[in-house]
Amino acid sequence: MFRLSFLNSLARGILRSNNGRIAKSIVRLSMFGVSLGVTIMLIAIGVTSGYKRTIEEKVVGMGQHICISNYDNNYSYEQIPIKFNDTLINDLKEFREIVGIQPFATKVGIIKTEDQVEGIVLKGVNSNFNGKIFSQNLIEGDTLCFCDSVANNNIIISKKISDKLKLKIGDKVRTYFVQDPPRQRNFAVSGIYETGMPEFDSKIAIVDLKHIQKLNDWSEEQVSGIEILTDKFNDIDYIGEKIHHKIDINLKAETIKQMYPEIFGWIALFDTNVSVLLIITTIVCLITMLSVFFIIILEQTKLVGILKTLGMKTKEIVKTFILVASYTLAGGLFIGNFIAIGLGLIQQKFHIIKLDPDTYYIDYVPIHFEIFKILILNLGVFIACILVIVLPAWFVSKKISPVQSIRFD
Repeated sequence: MFRLSFLNSLARGILRSNNGRIAKSIVRLSMFGVSLGVTIMLIAIGVTSGYKRTIEEKVVGMGQHICISNYDNNYSYEQIPIKFNDTLINDLKEFREIVGIQPFATKVGIIKTEDQVEGIVLKGVNSNFNGKIFSQNLIEGDTLCFCDSVANNNIIISKKISDKLKLKIGDKVRTYFVQDPPRQRNFAVSGIYETGMPEFDSKIAIVDLKHIQKLNDWSEEQVSGIEILTDKFNDIDYIGEKIHHKIDINLKAETIKQMYPEIFGWIALFDTNVSVLLIITTIVCLITMLSVFFIIILEQTKLVGILKTLGMKTKEIVKTFILVASYTLAGGLFIGNFIAIGLGLIQQKFHIIKLDPDTYYIDYVPIHFEIFKILILNLGVFIACILVIVLPAWFVSKKISPVQSIRFD
């Protein structure tokens, strides 16, 4: 314990020493370099996590992690119905990862106002619909209320459609359906949503499931598909595969990654870019620490010779310089974390940095910090930097001769 305390005091003395010509400035520069690198890495991870989380919430807010539908529907909005009955529900309830089961049906129609006409896809939902998740996309009005006996005549449309048709909350709209015979339904706008994603905003409107079933002459059990919500998004590929093998052979289970491959494929590029950035920045930090370490040893060559003359072993000298590096690293990590988290919190609250929603699906840069990732990043950088200087520290300390080092100028 005494030995460790002595080495600790010695390391702190080296850092506070004013005898070195350039070492003190270099140490400060190295702390700045490490802090800058850590700031960049943390912000990169935070932006990637925030962006993935925001897009996931927007997509899932429209209904599902996994969708069960007829195997032969060929991705059409006019789908072959499946039966939403107790047998299928009980089969799905066997999966502990499932936290929500909600049927839906879709119908292509034409929405008409006094002077505008727009093609639209009505998505019918019932009381199982998770309004709490959907409300994250709701910017005005309320979600639908459901009654067991009477269909709700309200409709929720996107902001894009409401702007185009000049509709607001409470307005009445007529919707026409091209079928034999042609049919019409009147709705009242009760809510306006916005996801920033054209896949939804340009065509999807939410109505009561009973309307779609009646328009299609379906029974209460018949629906276009079943949306599954899970509390383990990272495992949806595995969960989707298990559900697919569990359900009837004429049904299929698709994850949102399979249904919207262009969105999640684009998001996957973020992980690749961030990985490259982390590797490059870590290498820069390692080179910075290694360079600084050699400068410190050269500045303290006379001290190393004196310590060896007094009987200190090489491994203890190495420990001393590793402590010096540790304090330098700790300072850089602390400053880097403080700056990155501070900037991230400011961006979270005030949305200072904006984006083009037509390109990025969101109008600001989202940031989300995960404690586990922050700890792993800091620990990884610290360990990597320490490991990279252990061998040079031992080699240089061992090669220094006490007689020559004391005469070193």
